[in-house]
Order: sequence, then C-alpha cells, then structure tokens
Amino acid sequence: CIAMAEDAQEVPQIALEAVIGFNGHVFSGLKVHPDKEHIIYPLGCTVIIKSLRSGKQTFLHGHTNNVSCISVSKSGRYIASGQVTFMGFKADIIIWDYEKKEIYARLVLHKARVEDLSFSPNDKYLVSLGGQDDGSIVVWNIESKEAICGSPASAQSAGHCLTIEYTNLNDEIFVSAGNGTLRVWELDLANRKIRPTECQTGQLKRIIPNDDNYFYCGTTSGDILKVNLKTMLLNSCGPVKQKFSKGVNTLKVLKTGDLLVGSGDGMLSLCSGGNFKTIKSVQLEGGVTSVTLRGDGQQFYVGTEAAQIYSLGYIDFKPELIATNHNSAVKDVAFPFGTSELFATCSQNDIRVWHTESSKELLRIMVPNITCNALGFMQDGRSIFSAWNDGKIRVFTPESGKLKLIIHNAHSMGVTAIAATNDCKRIVSGGGEGQVRVWEIFKDSYRLIEIMKEHKATVNCIKIKSNDKECVTASSDGASSNNRHLIFAICLMNQMVLSNTLFNVVCYHPEEFQIITSGTDRKIGYWEVYDGSAIRELEGSLSGAINGMHISEDGKYFVTGGDDKLLKLWHYSDGEVTHVGVGHSGSITNVRICPNSRCIVSTSADGAILRWRYPQTLNHE
Repeated sequence: CIAMAEDAQEVPQIALEAVIGFNGHVFSGLKVHPDKEHIIYPLGCTVIIKSLRSGKQTFLHGHTNNVSCISVSKSGRYIASGQVTFMGFKADIIIWDYEKKEIYARLVLHKARVEDLSFSPNDKYLVSLGGQDDGSIVVWNIESKEAICGSPASAQSAGHCLTIEYTNLNDEIFVSAGNGTLRVWELDLANRKIRPTECQTGQLKRIIPNDDNYFYCGTTSGDILKVNLKTMLLNSCGPVKQKFSKGVNTLKVLKTGDLLVGSGDGMLSLCSGGNFKTIKSVQLEGGVTSVTLRGDGQQFYVGTEAAQIYSLGYIDFKPELIATNHNSAVKDVAFPFGTSELFATCSQNDIRVWHTESSKELLRIMVPNITCNALGFMQDGRSIFSAWNDGKIRVFTPESGKLKLIIHNAHSMGVTAIAATNDCKRIVSGGGEGQVRVWEIFKDSYRLIEIMKEHKATVNCIKIKSNDKECVTASSDGASSNNRHLIFAICLMNQMVLSNTLFNVVCYHPEEFQIITSGTDRKIGYWEVYDGSAIRELEGSLSGAINGMHISEDGKYFVTGGDDKLLKLWHYSDGEVTHVGVGHSGSITNVRICPNSRCIVSTSADGAILRWRYPQTLNHE
C-alpha cells in the first residue's frame, strides 16, 4: 500500500465512500469498541471502524500488507493491529489513537507475521506474539512506544504458540497458549524480563481470563479447560459428552459466569461455566472466528469465515445478519441500465445484488461449487445473464433470483465473457477454448445462431455496439505473451481485424468511433473502429496488469484498475490521470462508473467491493 501511495502522490485522491468486505479468517478480528457505538474489523491492509447506528465507516490506512490480528484497549483509547509480510521482512504493529483515528506508534520487531496482540488492563503495556517464523513474545511500553523485553514464546520441545491474552486486573500477568504449550507469564519490570510458568497443555486455540482466579482455554479437539491462575493447575474440563465440533475457535466469559463458545462448524453456544453443558445454541453460516461483547454482554456480535457479521441478544439468542460479504475473489460488477440504485457482483458460488447507498445485500443467487465469471443486466431490467465456469449460461430474474433459462454446454472450457444486445434478443458469449458464440433468446428457449473461431485462447471481454450489429472481443493466449488478440467483429461477425496485442479488457467510446483496450502489458491503447488502426498508446500502470476499465456516459473520462491495487480516473482526450483511489488491498478485478456518474464501484481479488465518490467537478465541466 505504501508504494501505491507514492505512485499516487501528485494527483488528487478519489474519496472512498464505503467498503463491502470483512476478513472472517482473522481470529477474534471483530471487536466492539468500549463506547458500544462502533465495531472494528480488518479487511486486507485496512482496519475499518463502523458506526452501529449510522453504518458510516472510517478507514485506518497504514499497513503495507494484510492485517492478521486486532486488539482494543479496555479504555478504548487505543486500537492495535498487526500484519503479515514476506519471509525475512519485519511485520509491523500499529497502535492507533482511537479519537484522532491516526497512528500513535509503529512498533517493528517481529518477522514475517504478527500472530496476536493483547493490551494490559490499564493501557500500560501491549504484549505481542510473532508467527511461526518468529516465535517470540514482546512486551511494549505504550507511553514510551518502546519494547521493554522479549522471550521465545514456547519451550523448544513444545509446538507453536497461537494466542496471548492479558489477565483482566493485573498489568503484570498474561497467558500464552498453542500446540502443546500453555504458559502464565509474569512481567518483572525492574529486571526487564518476562518469566513463564508451564501449565496443563493440549492443542490450544484460544484463551480467555475470567475473574483473575481462573482462565478458560479452548482446544482444537473441542474441549474447554478451566485452569487455576494461582496454582497453574487444571480445575476442570468438558464438555464430557458432546464436544464442540471442529474445535473451539473463540470464547467469551459473561458476567453471569457462563461462556459463549464459537466453534469451527459454525455453531455458537451459550454454556455453563461450571460443567460446560450447552444451555442454548444457534447455527451460523461459516466457522465462528470472532465473538465480541457490547457492554456487559446483553448483546454480542459474531464474525464467521463466510464473511458474515451477526448481532445476537443474550435473552432471545436470535441471530440478526448485520453485514454480508463475498469471501472469495469478486469477478465482475454490473449496474442495471439507467440506474445507480443497485448493482450486482459475482464470485465463487454466487451472484449478489446490493443496494448502492446502504451496502445492504438485497438478493443472493447461489450455485454451489461453481464460479460465476461475468454477469450483466438485460437493458429492459427483467433479467440478469451470467457466465459460469461449468460451461453454462444462466439467466435469472433480478427480483426473486429465480432461474429463467439455462444454456447447457455453451462453451467447452467454461464461459468466460458475456454480453447482451440492447434489444434483449441475443446474448454473445466467449469461452475458455477461444470461441465466441451468438445465441438468440426466446421466452424459455434459445438457439445458437453464430460461432466465431478466430481466437485461440480464453475470451476475456465482449462489448456490443448500440446498434446491435457489431461487437468487439478481446482474448489472451497464455502460451505466448506476443500472441494476445483483440478482434473487431464488424456487422456481427463478418469482417475480422486481428491485432497482436496483449489485451484482456476493451470498451467502446460512447460515440463508438473508437475503442480503448488494456491488459497484461500495462498499456492503454486507443483504436479506430473503422479500420482497426492504432491511434495512441498510454502507460496504464507502473506494475501489474490492468484487469478492469470503464468509460463514463459522456465519454470524457474512463477508469482503470488492476494488479497495482490503484483505481485511476483518466481524461479520455488528454490521456492524463486526473484522480487516484487508494484503498484496495487485493488486485482490482473490475471497475464500473455508475449510469449517472455519481459513484464508481471496484471489486477485488480479496473479496472486497469498494464504492468511491465520482469527483463531482467532472460532472459539471
């Protein structure tokens, strides 16, 4: 993210309005702030603070790679986040000032990954744990922003340490646990040392202190251990009969002494702190990775690996879904014709329709174990057409998500690109084998009317001219970088112009006398539609392919996004970048300017969808 920001320094930035995304794979990554008004969670290299009342988001940018752990101090003054980095490089911890929403301190000692973080109860210290390649525990003085001391996390004979947790009352005592290791540590400030005492062990995943007489540990085998903090001996363990399936991922002790247990099979259970018997339980989507209390725990929030966030009440124990997100790469994004009120995205297993302003999911169309590569809305708004990697084209209704039509065996190596004519009567599809096919669509049937075999490899993009008589297709030949093709198909498939270029995305200028292309060679090309001649070439990106491109309705501006994670807005005739959007943590997979140029939506390989404010000055030029 830092290198990207340097690339973007000279140009005004596009305002990021909203992010749809949550990394549910970060254990205990979802937190409720002590002010009870905000939740805090990671997405890529960003930490997001979201108001529970208004839904407004604030973004903490500062990490150079994905955030791997988050902790919030008891007073709420500080947030700490750790990141992953490349082997041999240092992984940063950032302490954020919550009020100012800015970096308070950057702490750099751990290598490759920060595994876990915990604040001492009175905001004096932060203890950090490095990942497998680091294996050390470090105690930091928050006021001086310096390390006090460090130590290897576990004995050489023991396995990797996975988690650390401060006790609730004592700034000098914390607990660490992992594979075959459980230790209680005491900080000896005078001698700048931390001293461990070994305890009862097992394959431990999570630890949670109770009233500082006992603490609880969750294990990968689905047990909970209760350990006496003074004697370091096991007090009890359970449940005796029904263990928690797929391990205990997260634990929380309530004021009542009961426990909230989140397990790997997606079950959230309320169980007795005495005998670990389940009192209530509820099944959620995806393994539970975070449970966080709001206040004393009358209400709590739960995060899962399926990138869902739920809210539950202690009394009714009914889950309310407050945020849904894609949990794998988003492949495409589309707006309906003439409106920006909603948009659709597609990914592995599903198509989702979102309300633009609120980021709420309106509809989910599931096709399990299959990836949707591309999609679009018919111009009459009556259907969503989509391209899937099982070689089928599927057409759904946008209100109910009901399947209207399915074209079996549309392409032999998956359908990779798709477009529909403006009269809603034909669909043009491209496949992994390189063919472009034209389908005539009837109410509940179809017929194949044209096959074009000029491409030798995957068809990446298809755009149809407004008169429905021409289209342009772009393809990539993976075997040789010099043999990527862009094909103009004039009069729907009778005259071809082949060009040996490296393009995987193509757009018509609204006046349709030119097209622009881009792709893996990082160049943006302008072409004459009439004869296929090249007009100009721009350097589109300093690093990595351009994966998405879209032109504004007035044809004055276009937007690009790709592997350099930067959203760029270009002046069409000047060929200059006017604005840059910094905020993506994964490669940008696609970009769309909404029909009335109010916002830009970009999607990425890490499952995130970002909504940007289209610079309003450009609309009034």
